[in-house]
Amino acid sequence: MQPGLWASDGIFSEWRHSCRRRGSRMGKGGDIVVGNGKKYAAPLLVLGCVVFGLGSLIVRSVPVGSYAIAFWRLLISVFVFWFLARFFRQKFPKNRKTVRYALTAGVFLAFDLALWHESIHAVGPGISTLLNSLQIFFLSAIGVFFFGERLSGLKKAGLISAVAGVAMIAGAEFGYNGNAVWGFVSGLVSGLMLALSMVFVRKTHEIETVALFPSMMILSLGGAVSLVVPALLMDGGALYPTTWKDAGLVLVYGVVMQCFAWAMVAYAIPLLSLSLTGLLLLSEPVAALFIDYFGLGKPIEGVQWAGVALTLSAIYLGSLKQQSEP
Repeated sequence: MQPGLWASDGIFSEWRHSCRRRGSRMGKGGDIVVGNGKKYAAPLLVLGCVVFGLGSLIVRSVPVGSYAIAFWRLLISVFVFWFLARFFRQKFPKNRKTVRYALTAGVFLAFDLALWHESIHAVGPGISTLLNSLQIFFLSAIGVFFFGERLSGLKKAGLISAVAGVAMIAGAEFGYNGNAVWGFVSGLVSGLMLALSMVFVRKTHEIETVALFPSMMILSLGGAVSLVVPALLMDGGALYPTTWKDAGLVLVYGVVMQCFAWAMVAYAIPLLSLSLTGLLLLSEPVAALFIDYFGLGKPIEGVQWAGVALTLSAIYLGSLKQQSEP
């Protein structure tokens, strides 16, 4: 899951401008470091994306169900973001509608995570993360069908390229992987869930300006609560880690992947140009693919690598156009 791509839909645009105006460090009032930190922004963004990709290894190695580990990841992050909000004295939203939208965004994020986990188990971290990254095109579809936006020629070309790339990846995968159909379906639907989560995050900020950590705490809370019943139904035999090692890995997954890595991405985004941001954010699916191929020994054929390159190019073009829109 790529929360860093939220920036490509303009959700952090107002925050970006605010950060640049302040040009100060994150202190008790929640300002963001800009000043001398700009030279570290690009490596921090890449590092954050790579850490996100490493999270898929935990999902693969810990015997906890897809819905259950998503629940623990979000529940752990609730406490981390609550602590950060209190430490930096960031105010929680007062408008009930703001809270409802944030909770709804969390529900969609929860199922994005759970389905992404399902896809990881079915087709591996690399392909699943690449499919999840197609959320940019789901956002475009939502804009066309529900908000009357027009699909530009560049975006149409990007969409066609993405479909062709996914088809190239899927062709070989379906030939030897009996779980490929579910892996591709769950990966694509996870991208749709992420896109819907972005829509409600944006609506949250349209109603009221919400500080970073409180909004993430509310979002994570909504997601965790929404996964209680699905986890019980789907993962009844694998609800929680049974060894101290696995418990530690789940804790790392919640603290490092959901909070620390996300914070690095959120820190770096306001300090970089949008085009560079869109390019560097592609390091997450690239990292996941290399982890899959070199670390987990997944066979990826030449035509699939070509499909990966085509899909990544389409995602980048889609993110550039998305970033240029108001």
